[in-house]
Amino acid sequence: MARKIVITSGKGGVGKTTICANLGIRLASTGLRVVMMDLDIGLNNLDVVMGIENKVVYDIVDVIDGKCRAKQALIQDMRQPSLYTMPSAHIYTENKITGYGIKYVVDQLAQSFDYVLLDCPAGIDSGFHRAVFSASEAIVITTPHIASIRDADKVISILNSYQLNKISFIVNRIRGDLVLNGQMIDVKNIENLLKVQLVGVIPEDDEISTCSSLGGGVHSKTESYLAFKNLCDNLHNGTDNMFDYTLKYKGFLGSIKRNLRKRV
Repeated sequence: MARKIVITSGKGGVGKTTICANLGIRLASTGLRVVMMDLDIGLNNLDVVMGIENKVVYDIVDVIDGKCRAKQALIQDMRQPSLYTMPSAHIYTENKITGYGIKYVVDQLAQSFDYVLLDCPAGIDSGFHRAVFSASEAIVITTPHIASIRDADKVISILNSYQLNKISFIVNRIRGDLVLNGQMIDVKNIENLLKVQLVGVIPEDDEISTCSSLGGGVHSKTESYLAFKNLCDNLHNGTDNMFDYTLKYKGFLGSIKRNLRKRV
């Protein structure tokens, strides 16, 4: 039976969909069977991030309505054959979807996959509760900004009311130069505030934005690739290897990089 993980946040724009896509790609690259489900009805972007928007025939609403079987709606990734995406509906049909309907589809797919990753809509409205209702684990995404951390804390308090096996969090878009200069809160302080397990740290990287626009995961030999690889290992193997986002800004040469970036 698959691990059913909802990827959520309190604040929009923190990178949930991008993290879901890259995590799915990394897990599938190890040979695991992974399906990603876009549960952001009407505002879905997972198909765009994966570069499959032109391949969509059926979506999750069609499955719930009985117009097709769950596996008919899946789109196989061309680069990772063990990775599949179930797209969401482009038309806002939220009144037709219930938590039980989504859970039925998730439980069906869970029998054939190792991981079911649920890309959750932002906020704590009905869409959030439908997604969490179908999951057995949750990963909360936050950025190193007070508003995002505060919203993440509120989401974690709500998640605690569900019977989840595990709640963890990821810090996204962190800049090592700003942390060392005292201009950005560091990961350890965020961990102390949220009081749940840290499972990954993703740096601010233009590579992520570029790949999200073009469709597909980040390229190898980049900082973000290593960060997502560590995230994948931590999630699947239970390790505690976090990307060192301050490494290249330490020492004499690092201080020069910090000062140069500050002026740009």
